[in-house]
Amino acid sequence: MTDDPLVRVEDLKKYYFEQDNLTDRLLGRDPESVKAVDGVSFEVREGETLGLVGESGCGKSTTGETLLRLREPTDGAMYFDGENVFETDDLSEFRERAQVVFQDPFSSLDPRMTAGEIIREPLDVRGEGTPEERRERAAELMERVGLSAGQVDRYPHEFSGGQRQRIGIARALALEPDFIVCDEPVSALDVSVQAQILNLLEDLQEEFGLTYLFIAHDLSVVRHISDRVAVMYLGEIVEIGPAEEIFENPGHPYTEALLDSVPRADTSEQGRDVETLSGDVPSPRNPPSGCRFHTRCPYAREVCKAQTPADYAVGSGETEAGPTGDARGGDEAHRAACFRRVGDHEYWESPPLDAEEEDEEVEQAADD
Repeated sequence: MTDDPLVRVEDLKKYYFEQDNLTDRLLGRDPESVKAVDGVSFEVREGETLGLVGESGCGKSTTGETLLRLREPTDGAMYFDGENVFETDDLSEFRERAQVVFQDPFSSLDPRMTAGEIIREPLDVRGEGTPEERRERAAELMERVGLSAGQVDRYPHEFSGGQRQRIGIARALALEPDFIVCDEPVSALDVSVQAQILNLLEDLQEEFGLTYLFIAHDLSVVRHISDRVAVMYLGEIVEIGPAEEIFENPGHPYTEALLDSVPRADTSEQGRDVETLSGDVPSPRNPPSGCRFHTRCPYAREVCKAQTPADYAVGSGETEAGPTGDARGGDEAHRAACFRRVGDHEYWESPPLDAEEEDEEVEQAADD
């Protein structure tokens, strides 16, 4: 792993605009937008794994798909090896160097194609080598991901879920990429199979020098495989830092709540106090003002509703703000978008929020 970022994302936004109706057109209203990803910035260094975590619907998968131009961005930039991919019309070279492993191994493989045909399809599209060389390459990749070369002529329905995911991984490796977006690659698998796939991904990373963006909602999985972790809430990154620091010293109340929700095998911790989150996740059509988490945060004060927190250093005594993932703190930069990270912030003098009033405002926003 090096200090140089292979991927640098700046202020990424992906909005979905709902189709306007006759009433909206007559009243001159603009179509409503769903802010799926709203101003996300981070870096992924060459050879590392950045885990991207959060609840379902927070924008994790949309972020990964937009980075790969599977969805077109609304705004922002994504620099891959120094080049802004969002400004590039010819994506052929980028497609070779950046691949994806999808979440569902059952729907992401064409049932009409054999395993060998699926794996070598990227090579066929680009006309790499002779047909015989492409078939040999598919057989080699089958063996490398733990399958038998004799299974190349079998169809997806003849494989288990874990074996299908191995085929998906082999397909992603066909063009020898540098960067792979792993979009919840083990969430649809049994726990025993999850460990096998995670170990395979780690072995492949070491062998081929791969860089991963690993998207997941299971924190134990993320802790196992990630060098750094970014936590998303309602389309924004609220915390980013080295994996062990995130798990041992979370800097954002949302991260604390996620960690508290993880089951513990240690019987000494089973009776621990757990701070559960109240309320529902607000709608991305009309997100809360200020800190988007203030409607559910047990520490929220009036200033959290009025001001949007910057990203502050966690645990270093540093108080200046910087962009999420800012490298000024070095390899171990750990930042969280929370006023409680700043000892002299007006947050500490601000009165607590009225929880009942906030619930009413959230319900009103949802109705609107």
